Formats: sequence, structure tokens, C-alpha cells
Amino acid sequence: MWIIPEEVLLANALWVSERANPFFILQRRKGHGKGGGITGLLVGTLDVVLDSSARVAPYRILHQTQDSQIYWSIACGSSRKEITEHWDWLEANLLQTLSIFDNEEDITTFVKGKIQGIIAEENKNKEVPEDEDCGKFREAELKMRKLFGMPDEEKLVNYYSCSYWKGRVPRQGWVYLSVNHLCFYSFLLGKEVTLVIQWTDVTQLEKNATLLFPESIRVSTRDTEDFFSMFLNINETFKLMEQLANIAMRQLLDNEAFSADRSLPKPRKAHKNISTLKRDLDARAKNESYRATFRLPQSEKLDGHTDCTLWTPFNKMHIVGQMFVSNNYICFSSKGEDLCHLIIPLREVSVVEKADSSSVLPSPLSISTKNKMTFLFANLKDRDFLVQRISDFLQRTPDKQQHNSKEQQDPSSPVFTASSSPCSSLERQPAQYYSPDLATANQGLLSIFKRDAPEELGPKAAKEKMKEESWNIHFFEFGRGVCMYRTSRTRDLVLNGIPESLRGELWLLFSGGLNDMAMNPGYYADLVEQSMGRCTLATEEIERDLHRSMPEHRAFQNEMGIAALRRVLTAYAYRNPGIGYCQAMNIVTSVLLLYCTEEEAFWLLVALCERMLPDYYNTRVVGALVDQGVFEELTRACLPLLYERMQELGVISTISLSWFLTLFLSVMPFESAVLVVDCFFYEGIKLIFQVSLAVLHANMDQLLGCSDEGEAMTILGRYLDNVVNKQTVSPPIPHLHALLTSGDEPPPEIDVFELIKTSYEKFGSLRSDVIEQMRFKQRLKVIQSLEDTAKRSVVRSIMTDSAFTIEELEELYVLFKAQHIMTCYWGSSSSASEHHDPSLPYLEQYRIDLGQFSQLFGALTPWGCGVHTPVLAARLFRLLDHNKDSLINFKEFVTGLSGMYHGDLTEKLKMLYKLHLPPALCPEEAESALEATQYFTDDPSPQETPFISDLDFLLQEGSSATNPLAAEARDGTRNDNIQKKEEKVQDYRYYLRMWAKEKEQKKETIKDLPKMNQEQFIELCKTLYNMFSQDPSEQELYHSIATVASLLLRIGEVGKKFTNHTPKKPENNDRTQPASLELPTLEKELSTSMQEESKGGNSDKVQAPEVPVELSESPQPPTSDEEAKDETSVSSFSIVSASSLQCEDIAEDTVLIGCGEQQTCSTLDADWSISFEQILASILTETPLVDFFEKRKDIRIKIADCKSQRTIERQVSSSSDCELSLLSG
Repeated sequence: MWIIPEEVLLANALWVSERANPFFILQRRKGHGKGGGITGLLVGTLDVVLDSSARVAPYRILHQTQDSQIYWSIACGSSRKEITEHWDWLEANLLQTLSIFDNEEDITTFVKGKIQGIIAEENKNKEVPEDEDCGKFREAELKMRKLFGMPDEEKLVNYYSCSYWKGRVPRQGWVYLSVNHLCFYSFLLGKEVTLVIQWTDVTQLEKNATLLFPESIRVSTRDTEDFFSMFLNINETFKLMEQLANIAMRQLLDNEAFSADRSLPKPRKAHKNISTLKRDLDARAKNESYRATFRLPQSEKLDGHTDCTLWTPFNKMHIVGQMFVSNNYICFSSKGEDLCHLIIPLREVSVVEKADSSSVLPSPLSISTKNKMTFLFANLKDRDFLVQRISDFLQRTPDKQQHNSKEQQDPSSPVFTASSSPCSSLERQPAQYYSPDLATANQGLLSIFKRDAPEELGPKAAKEKMKEESWNIHFFEFGRGVCMYRTSRTRDLVLNGIPESLRGELWLLFSGGLNDMAMNPGYYADLVEQSMGRCTLATEEIERDLHRSMPEHRAFQNEMGIAALRRVLTAYAYRNPGIGYCQAMNIVTSVLLLYCTEEEAFWLLVALCERMLPDYYNTRVVGALVDQGVFEELTRACLPLLYERMQELGVISTISLSWFLTLFLSVMPFESAVLVVDCFFYEGIKLIFQVSLAVLHANMDQLLGCSDEGEAMTILGRYLDNVVNKQTVSPPIPHLHALLTSGDEPPPEIDVFELIKTSYEKFGSLRSDVIEQMRFKQRLKVIQSLEDTAKRSVVRSIMTDSAFTIEELEELYVLFKAQHIMTCYWGSSSSASEHHDPSLPYLEQYRIDLGQFSQLFGALTPWGCGVHTPVLAARLFRLLDHNKDSLINFKEFVTGLSGMYHGDLTEKLKMLYKLHLPPALCPEEAESALEATQYFTDDPSPQETPFISDLDFLLQEGSSATNPLAAEARDGTRNDNIQKKEEKVQDYRYYLRMWAKEKEQKKETIKDLPKMNQEQFIELCKTLYNMFSQDPSEQELYHSIATVASLLLRIGEVGKKFTNHTPKKPENNDRTQPASLELPTLEKELSTSMQEESKGGNSDKVQAPEVPVELSESPQPPTSDEEAKDETSVSSFSIVSASSLQCEDIAEDTVLIGCGEQQTCSTLDADWSISFEQILASILTETPLVDFFEKRKDIRIKIADCKSQRTIERQVSSSSDCELSLLSG
């Protein structure tokens, strides 16, 4: 590329001059291209090891005048081709002009001005996207694509200098982290090392430090382990690797490919070597952490954060922490853990005011809310900018009105006021399924079905009143609602139990569901109206489980509770079809409905499924399996002795799923489990881990003495059954699990408050960030394990229908899935990714379209046809696509390959035969067939022609090939109309037999194959001719197929004479010629088309064989003796295949397909046809053809080649330079 002229002091240091003229010199850097010796090796190594900003392009052009010792660099290039184009332009456009100048200074000034003008013109014409990366980063991205053969769709995220340990020798180089791949390149002393790993193949990613690999990153796949070390910032690199691996796992889980966030704010200061994607991923990580910390909706994006102090009126202190500002919230988090958390929704803000600064309170900012709460922040570094951002977000808040003109003109004024007009109430028409007037719409089911009054319970009621009073005092001091100060005192109140009257309100507050509900008024009612009455798989499962949800509770022993549960579950399944409905959701939702209104229960369910328990309730319960792995890891760290014993018994994997999925609601008495749910909504998943570890610790001695899994399960079941809540005001609810596991001697009761307190004392040191790190590690294992399970299930389901071995099927499945995934992020064909559905059976989850199939077919097929291969692939795809959705699954894919590799001679020929008949033929070929049929039909009038509507007949024949029963029924209808009229009503046994006959899969025989017309036969011959072009015995095969084609053409002509065709009209006799007149013309055209295929396909490889004399010569009209001789010879052969020459009606058996663009209409005969049996019998007479189709081929060789091609094809700089030098020389 052209560069701004720069002065060069040493023109020949480390450079070799290759071309020169009086004004310019083209140079190549040593170490690039061929030659160079030791100096070249050192320079090449230096260029690889140095940072991208220090590396230089391998080619450059210098400007120099004869009497000057100063050189000017005016162009550089990464390849010889690029620099040669610039050199040629200089010689063609500047040399003659420069020779006119007399002054050398004028020459240099002119050249510099010309180059600068070219650069300015290029920049003017080039549209620079808003998110374009800096020049040095673009250079690194281009280098990555060149080294590893990546397409333009592959985006580089970042690159780092590091060492790759190949054996025990470190290779210093560069690791390139792109969206879909991890790549490494090193060139040291002439030795090149490249490595490409797909993120979807990564099974483990760890940062560790050992004596052999100091502070390294280990990247593991199913087959390899690779170590990288000596990073300048290993933590940043590892964090980015985690993010990219997480994106890949999400792609495997639900087929969500990575898409860049276009709404990112521009950086205030440009970074030199940070890409837009890197900023995107950093922003995503910060957004996820921000939303998880404050339990905010998924759409919330962090705009920025700053250090500050917050005045807390409850303890009269200024607390140091950070303020976070997003598009809908202002949040505060103290430096000390659990000291203070604060969430201020902008919808609640009424006034934002800049107070006067002082030495005690510098840069204060006051924020007032509608419920008369005021929050005072101070020590803000950039207060004016912060107020501006908050004012901008307030302007966009939906329930804000326009502010007065003065405030709009001066947003930096000390006071910014938001109108506090009440939100307009949403007036809704009475709904059919849901209305606020329903009893469950404005109160929880527990308040409706409470069987006893609290005052009759004495001390328990007093205890409950004391809890309510404690919370009221807390509300008075710390605030109530979403703007409440959340401190360690709040957590202490939660651990002591939430009163039943406040439980629904506080669950909604702590989970973040309150914000979702406030931002989406009327959303639940609309969902109910849209979802109720629909019949889906989710609704069927919901109906099945409705009466299994807390059947022991009165609230769900009548239609009111059941209807409320149905509405909530159905609405959520409609909202999130990716999850739909999963078992255990009914248990959790029924508990939510006891304390919340329907709408509140819905938003709590949203918070649970989408934020607090991610991926728990999808079809494969991935989230629960991930947390099960985390629990095992925590058990190994906290209870190592018990872990070993539990692993031997296999208990952890059994118990943890039921504990986590239902939050202990299915294994503890209800009154106790609901306290665990209280703490869970405040603390998150860490509380579940704490309680689980406390349960194991309390039963450690008994578990260590267990002899089998059943005994351990009984011990834990009895322990959890006897966890009681002695402070509950509700009457005890019979616990079904307790009834099943009760023994003769009742075990001692365990107070749930003591259990929770113990969990905090012994395991309260667990941190959420540590748990998230462990979740990532386990997510890789779980998803890859699920992928392996899917592969084994698919292979087992089709191994009986395929002749491939298990190992071959597994390799084919890997290639099939990789093709699907690769085209999701590279290919333009997105239909397969859009049709991916993880809820389907494993066999149906991955499907590929025509473009993807063509690539795999070209790499794996044993029938390589050169340029004709894509056409054959398209026909096979249409043949395999039984449901006509333009997608095929793995079983259909293997079926096609199995016939080509493991079928016998008849099966292989049958497949080839079908590929030249409908439905393999495309609709365009069918249309040309109709035109050809109309042209060759002597009398097109429907009254006198024996042909039915040709296109209809074509479709009928196509359906006959795929559905023999339909064809059989059609024939029966045609031949037995009178008999069916007289049939009597059959009994049920007749219909049962007919149903069984329809269900029974009828095996297709060669008798079921329709006949082939002339056009189709010629195309079949072309396909065979192309298939033989790469075979060692191609000359013998060419002669054999020419002989067979000649023979079959004559058989087709003889067959016309045995058909019961309607006599031709006299006026058409002048167009009718004897069969023997048309046959030589057909044979010659077939020979000519074959030779043309040879010239177009591989003209330089082998010469097309000559067709026998009678085919190649253009004969004169034969005499009657010659006709008799020809007919006699054909008749003699007809004895060989007598069974194939049947006297049938041509209108019933011939499929008329023609392609007018490829064949001359004069050579087509609508009455000509050939059957599969005749083709098979003719091919059996030629030994080379028989040997070709009976020869066994090993698909493992093709698989190995395909895998080597899929491992990204890279271009080595030295080899490409040599090629370009040869071309330029």
C-alpha cells in the first residue's frame, strides 16, 4: 500500500534490492522468500517475535535521486504481488514525467506530493465504518487471515505475545484470539509452528503454575492438550479466552452465534491496539457483572461507573464505594462487602441537584425520589459530565414528560427536575382468561385458603407479629421498596425469616422481579390472552403436571389454584419457547403463587429461569448439571474425605439435581424449605451450595459408613424430612417424601434456622465470583459431555441401518456437525442455523442445507465427477430430502453415503438411476420435460392422445417412486372401479389389516423403478463418463460405457415396437421416420457430448476414447438388409434380458423428462424408454464396469483428507513468495 513518504537512513541494512531504475528501488527484507542464509533466519525470527507495531512489511519501494544519499519510503507490501502492482504503476506513470525535471529537489518534491495525493484520494473514496479498528490492529488481522487461511468473516478480537510449549521446547510467537478460533504462529530459525483450535472443541481451559509450565494457560480438547505461557498480562488473556469459550458453548447449547453490539458507546480516548470486538466483549463482561450484582433486567447496559461516597442516614456515615449509571438505573455498591447496596430506578427520580461543594463535602450530588427519599453522593470526579448523562437518561425514561425550556437549554444547571406526573393507569378490557378481578390476581393463594386464624396459635402468632414489626422498623430507617438501603442488617432479618405477609413483596424486591414488572405493565395479561387455548408440547406437559404440584395443599385441591398455576406456566412457556416447560417448574411456581399474585409469580419465575438459575429449566437441564459439578468441586475442597466416599457411591450426582432444581422444596417439609427460598432470593445460588454442604457435613459420620448408594440416600432423605420450622404460623402440611422414608424410630428433629446458621458459620466464605469461575469450568465439561452423549445416541440409532462402523459414523457425525456450525458463523446460508432446535431428538438437532451438503459430498463421495460433482450433489440432496424442507439430517446424510460405499453393484446402480429421475430432477428440468413432450407428441388434443397431462403424470410418477403405496392405490383405482362400487362394508379386522399394511415399510425393488426416457439416459451416460475420468482404468471404462450406451440406445428403439401405442394420424406420417434412421444420430450425439465433457473436464489428462465405428460415423440411410441386420443383432441381445423387454403401454410406464438446452430436439423421442433391468443387464456384460462398481473403497481416507482440509488451510509466506516470484519472473 502507498504510505506517506518517510526518510530512510540505511537503505541496505537487512534489505535486498531486487529491482531498480534511476528514481526507485524495490527491496525485499531478508528472511522472507527463498535464500537469505543465517542472516535471513535471524531477521525472519526477529520480525515474528517483535510486536506488530515494530514489525515491518516484507517488501518496500524507495525513492532516490542519483546525486542524493537520502532515501524516501513511499510504498510497502505484504506480498510480492501487491508490491509489484505499485512498481508497475510507477514505471508506467512517473518515469517518463520525472525524466523531464532538471532539479533533483523538484523530482523529490513532485514524487512526495504525488504519493500524498494518491493516499488522500484513496482515503476520500474509502468509506470508513464507525467501528473501524486502528491501522496496527487491522494489519494484525490481515496477517492472521493470511497465515491461517481465514475468510473475511472471521474477526480477530485480540493478539498476544507468548510461548507455545511444543514438547518441552517453548516456541516464542503470537497467539491470535478470534471469535471462533485460537491460533498460534511462530517462526524461529527457519522452523515454523502453526496451531488452530476451534473454541467449540475446547473441553477445558485452566490457568495454572507448575515447575514445567510456569504461570501458563492450558487449553484442552478431546484429543490434545496445549500450553501457553510467558504472557505480559496472563489474567487479561485468560479472561478473554473464557469469554470466547463461553460464546462457543452458548452456540453449541442453543445455536446462538456471536453478533457484535452496535450500540456500544464510543471510547473517549482511542486505544492503539484494542479492537472493537475486544471493547464489545469487555463491555459485555461488565454488563453481566453489573446486572448480576444488582439483579437488573437483561436489557440493562452499564454506561459507566465512578468512585464516590454515599451518606447513609441510618448510621450517619459517608460510605466509600462506586456509583454505577445505566440507561434506567443508578446503583451504588460499597467497598466493604455487605456494607451497603442501593438501587435507584430513574422512573422513581424526581430531582437531580448539584449541591454546593465544601472541604468536608466536595462535589456533592443530591438525588430525590417520588417517595420523598433523598440520596447524597459526594467526591465525584466529573460531576458535570455525570449530571449530563443522568439528565439524558431521564429524558428517555418512558414516563417522563418534557422539561421546561430553561432546563433543556442549560442541562448543567444546579438543579435538574423530572416531572412527577403519575403514570397513566392502563385501562384494560375484561379479559377472557385473566382479569385483575380474579381472586388470585390481587392476593396470594395462602391468604385465601388459610385454614386457621393466627390469633389461635398463641406464641407463634406473637413471634410472627414481632417479625413484622422488625421489618416495619427496618423500612422506616432504611426505606421501603426498590430504593431501600440493603445492608448486613437486612440480611440478618432475612435469615431470621420473612413474615408471611411480606414474603411475596420481599421476594419480588430481592429477585429483581419488581423492576421487570414495573417496566412492563400489562405484559402478563397480554401473554395470558395470547397463550391460553393453544395446544403445544409444553401445554400438554403442563396439563399432565398440574395436579402433581403440591397436591397436599388446599390451594391446589380446587380449580382456582390449578387455573392460576396453568396460566402462569403457560404464559411463561409462550414467552420463552426455548425453555417452554420443564419438570420442577410446577413445584416452584406453586409455592410462588401461595405468597404472590399471579403477575408477581410470573415475574418471579422469569427472574428464576433467566437470571438466578440460568439454563436450569431447559430441555437438558444444563444449568443444574453445571451446578452439580460445582457442588462436587466444593465438596472435594471443603469435605475431602466425604467426597471420595460419595464418589465411590455415586450419590452426589443423584441428590444434587433434586435439591437444586426445586430449591429443596421437594425434599424438605414445606414450612422449612420456604425459609431456604427466602435466603436464596436474597443471597442467590451461593446459599443453596452452603446449605447443601451443611447437610453433608451434618451426616458425614453416617455417610462414611454407608455400604451402598441406597443407604446413603435413605440417610440424607430422613435427615431432610426432619428439618422443621418451629416458628411457622401455618399448620403443617403432610410431606409426601417423609411418609415414604419414615422408619420405626423417628430421627431427631433439626431446626431449619440452626441449619442455615451453621451453613453461614462453616461455609459462609463462598464468594459469588468464585462460584461463577467454577461454573465456567464445569460448563465446558457439561456441554461437551452432552455433545458426546448426543453423538453416541445418534450413532446407536442408525448403526443398524448403515454398513459403516461405529468409529466411521462418529467421525462422520463430527464432520456433519462441524459443517453445520462453521456455516453458522462463516457461510451465507443460514437456513440450517435458523432451523436448529435443541428440543428435538438428537438425530434431528443438526441439519444442513444444500450448500453445506455439497461441500461434504464433494469431500467424501467416492463418485468424483469433476465439475459435474455439484450437480450430482444437488440431485442426491433432493433425493434424500423426503419431507421437502430443504434440510437433511444426519441419518439421511449417512444413508446416501452408505449406498455409495457399501452397496452392492445393484444398489449402487439403482442410486445412480434414481439420481436421474424425479424427485432428483429440479423443477426447471421438469418444465423443459413438459415442453419436450408437447413438441414430440404428434397430436396434442386430449381426446385422441394416450398421454394424460404430462406434468401431472410426471408428478404422479415422482410420487410413485417415493410412495409405492400411493402408486399401488392409484393403479387399483384405475383398474378396479367397478369392483369397488360393489364392495360391501368391511369389518374392523379388515381395516386393522389395512392399517398394519400401511404402517409396514415396503422394501423397494427394481420392479418399482419407473422407466427412463431418452434425455435422462443421456444425462446418466454423461455422469458415468465424468465418474471414470479419475480412475486408473479410465480408457477401458470409456470404451465399455460407449458400448453399453450404444446397446441400450438400440434396445430402447426395439422396445418402441412392442408398445401398444395409438396409431399415428396420416397427416403426421411425413414427420415419422423409422427407428433405424434416428438411432445413428442419437449415437453420434451421445459420442459428441461425451467428448465435449472430456474437453471441458480434463482435456489435458487423457484423450476421450473413440466410440465404436457404428457410433462415430455418420451413416447414410440404411438399406432394408442393414435394417434387418441391426434388428437381428438387437433381438439376439434381447434374449439376454428378455425379462426386461416387456410389452406395456408406453403412456403408463414412461417418464418423459427432457432438457432442451442440452440436447437438440431433433434427436429426442418421446416414445423411447429404457428400464433399470435393461441397464443392469447391459452393464453386467462389461467386466471393467462391473469391477469399477464392485470395488470397495475406504471412507476413512476421505474422512482424514476432509479433516485436514477443515483444519484451516494456511498459506506459508515463503512458498507463496516463491510462487509469486516465478509468476512475476
